[in-house]
Amino acid sequence: MGIFDEVSSLLGNAAGGQGAQGVLAAVQGLIGDSGGLQGLAQKLQEGGLGEQLKSWLGNGQNLPVSAEQIQQVLGSSQIAALAGKFGIDPQQAAAQIAEFLPGIIDKLSPNGQLPQGGDVLSQGIDLLKGFLGGR
Repeated sequence: MGIFDEVSSLLGNAAGGQGAQGVLAAVQGLIGDSGGLQGLAQKLQEGGLGEQLKSWLGNGQNLPVSAEQIQQVLGSSQIAALAGKFGIDPQQAAAQIAEFLPGIIDKLSPNGQLPQGGDVLSQGIDLLKGFLGGR
């Protein structure tokens, strides 16, 4: 199973196609607003989630992160803006990001490293949008 198949499967377990699309939209917006995957990783580290991020990149178990931690690191205004942009509740946006971000980063960093050069996650999200559009 390829990386994008694994991410697609992960998102497919969200609350139906609409739930997966909301997660996808929230994560895509989060990455774009953070300056790409590298920028998001830096923001997570600076916000005190370095250990969690390290576990997501590593080969072991992914440490969980709470919606409150996501909201604290990203800020209520960024979460509210993402939620408003995609028509979901801010608490729901933070919860979905907290639930799926560890797995998405884990699947898109199979060698334990963030992708260098082109933003692989953005490319993967574009592919997944097409996949989820049929649901």
